[in-house]
Amino acid sequence: MTIGGSVAELGRRERKKLQTRAALEHAALTLVAERGLAGVTVEDIAAAADVSERTFFNYFRSKEDALVGPGPVPLAELQERLTALPAGLPVLEALRLIARAEAERLQEQREQWLLRLKVFERNPSLFPRIAAGCAETERAVAAAVARRTGVASGSGYPELVAAVVTAAFRVALMRWSAAGGHPDLVDLVDEAFARLPAGLPHP
Repeated sequence: MTIGGSVAELGRRERKKLQTRAALEHAALTLVAERGLAGVTVEDIAAAADVSERTFFNYFRSKEDALVGPGPVPLAELQERLTALPAGLPVLEALRLIARAEAERLQEQREQWLLRLKVFERNPSLFPRIAAGCAETERAVAAAVARRTGVASGSGYPELVAAVVTAAFRVALMRWSAAGGHPDLVDLVDEAFARLPAGLPHP
């Protein structure tokens, strides 16, 4: 009884943390979209989410961190996802399935992500932070590709595949944002990846 109650309580606690984090992200994005980055303080964000500044700093180091949102997929998780897919699946198809699943996750938070992308476009000072996250993702993808294919890191192939697939996902995101969320991000990701095996011939 005691153990079961503790697990249930932990579940509620974790859900509460996720809700608080989501509320802070939404408040940060909404305020910055309205006022610009320079016009918003951590105090403003905390007040809008109805929490203390101390609570804000339990989740984020800065208002920029709250705007950028979740970090890159960890290498271990990426490798686990690739390992779970059939070994005979071509690497581009395997990565398309992973990108598709990520697009579905973003699509479930459609309004939040469209707002986030709009904030990115309007606040160029965030670009270095975004670029750092993209570079980290690309390195993780390259390492995962090297492990799946048996091709050594540094040989050029894993790095090129990683650069191409992260660019394909980024282009799909940009198109999705520019079109206001239509068509679905999943469809745009599928379309981008479908062009890759052909080597991007002249249209």
